Amino acid sequence: MPTDDRASGSPWTVLKALQWTAEYFNRHHIESSRIDAEILLAHALHCQRLDLYLRHDQPLNENERVKFRGLIQRRIRREPVAYIVGAKEFWSLRFRVTPAVLIPRPDTECLVENAIKNIPQGNAGQECDVLELGVGSGAVIVALAHERPGARCWASDTSWAAIQVARDNARLNGVAGNIRFFAGRWLDPLRSRSQRFDLVISNPPYIPSGDIGQLPPEIRLFEPTGALDGGEDGLTHLGAIMAEAHGYLKPNGLLLLEIGFDQRDRVQALARQSGAYRPIIFHKDHGGHDRVVMLRKKGI
Repeated sequence: MPTDDRASGSPWTVLKALQWTAEYFNRHHIESSRIDAEILLAHALHCQRLDLYLRHDQPLNENERVKFRGLIQRRIRREPVAYIVGAKEFWSLRFRVTPAVLIPRPDTECLVENAIKNIPQGNAGQECDVLELGVGSGAVIVALAHERPGARCWASDTSWAAIQVARDNARLNGVAGNIRFFAGRWLDPLRSRSQRFDLVISNPPYIPSGDIGQLPPEIRLFEPTGALDGGEDGLTHLGAIMAEAHGYLKPNGLLLLEIGFDQRDRVQALARQSGAYRPIIFHKDHGGHDRVVMLRKKGI
């Protein structure tokens, strides 16, 4: 974006700034170039995206242009838009995000959808104990607590920075009183406790270590590697959770895990190897990929 109106020959209106930025992003191979331009300009102007088109002929003042140029340059360096503006929508809720947490993705809504189906509504839900392992931004557990306010929810993460973000998001979305947070690796903090759950849910790291370097720069350079790296075959954390979660489930309790789109057969083999779950059911995301495995604790 040129530094002043004289370089362009006419004032930089909202519409002109959007058009120029979308074209600039396209030249730099930025996907969703128009949407990114809209989000960043709305952020610079402290308004909603819809307002941009209601104010399309409004000229940008110098402070607005300077701020917008700074946002454009951050995006050109491939910093994700969500980190630039500090927020991301998920499950029609707004979540604060920082580089301490993964950016919530649409595919993970499949995990939320299937969890909600297995948490009773109304008074019956008050007897339902739900645990999320690896809470990150809190998108999953906050969405569940929002949809099923009677459920008793717990959430953990190894990162205190992530827990703080998740707590903020619980407060921002009105469910802070419904979720208890604690720190630790997967189920380790529960070893000395008798707490059991109706539902354990997790979106653990499942990308093979060797694939991390091939990820888009927005992910590879900016998102926390520890929340992505699933070990040599991508199954390290999925396998660890499956091996132990049944001991923390109530009779007939459920374990729901997000998985990679090509991991169904290997995940199924791990679940069968544990001998602790039947049936083993897979659910597809909106793109038609196997995205969630649902494991029910076998009866004794």
